[in-house]
Amino acid sequence: MAGLWIAVAGAACRSVDSAGDSEPTVTVYVSTDRVFSEPVLREYEQRSGVRVNAVYDTEETKSTGLANRLLAEQNRPRADVFWSNEPVRTLVLKSRGVLAPYRSPSAQGIPDALVDPESYWTGFSARMRVIVYNTTLVEPDGAPQSIFDLADPTWKGQVAMADPRFGSTSFHVAALYTRVGNAKMDDFFRKLKMNQVRVVEGNSVVRDLVARGEVKVGLTDTDDVNVAIEDGQPVAMVLPDKEGLGVPMMPNMVSLIANAPHAEQGRALIDYLLSSDVEQMLADSEAVQIPLHAGVPGPENIPAIDSFKPMTLDYAAAASRVEDATMRLASILEL
Repeated sequence: MAGLWIAVAGAACRSVDSAGDSEPTVTVYVSTDRVFSEPVLREYEQRSGVRVNAVYDTEETKSTGLANRLLAEQNRPRADVFWSNEPVRTLVLKSRGVLAPYRSPSAQGIPDALVDPESYWTGFSARMRVIVYNTTLVEPDGAPQSIFDLADPTWKGQVAMADPRFGSTSFHVAALYTRVGNAKMDDFFRKLKMNQVRVVEGNSVVRDLVARGEVKVGLTDTDDVNVAIEDGQPVAMVLPDKEGLGVPMMPNMVSLIANAPHAEQGRALIDYLLSSDVEQMLADSEAVQIPLHAGVPGPENIPAIDSFKPMTLDYAAAASRVEDATMRLASILEL
């Protein structure tokens, strides 16, 4: 697999970009946390000789900010590749004509459900949405086991979540509305508001509030919790609804931009990002992402994928609900 993308990248190295620059360049917009994605891209530079111009999103507007930028630049694209940390924005961009089809040979072995039949996107290296709790304040057998437990009066004033209009939280909200329906989810979030949920700037803020004991529990991502665990902070995670509704899983998604200024280099970068090598790097890093290629060992602090029930989800249906669902929730929570 690695040899394949190296050969493609070698071809890209021999090309000259449209501006006449002798140094091959590829521009990628990245919403995956910079601390995890930058080493992957720097490794690609070392292996391929292609200079990577990476534009990263902010914690507060994860994936939303870059998606809006890609829409604004649609008539004169500056990016070649979009590496998203969640599915929804990618599928919105596909529906708006921002993406170009590309079926990478490195996608072989990734489950069909995570490869667009029309080749506009491919998933890799998944994270999960989890409940994080403070281990000095909450016993393991007393921790919430379902997101719906967070509306119980037991947790009044003790729950934090990131702004649902952005990033992986917006995906989680859209997935829940898609699977469960408007009535039940509206009712749940009204109860959560009555329970004085704290809505904060990002998932890492949720983790930090829980670690400091300012709240007892929160909704966040596996990578955020793992950073705190590795740092010796008093936190642990619960995979919510692992025997019922299922645990929400969020694959990274990578896509080629329509009319990309450096399309050849873009395709070569996509081949690399979808390789087993990259999935192993992300599994071994603090990102603790779950490989989608069979045979790639998973991360140590994360339960094996065969030990829980993933949420069954139509990603395109969830993407179609994200604007409506997040607007409904923003209204309910008065954001």
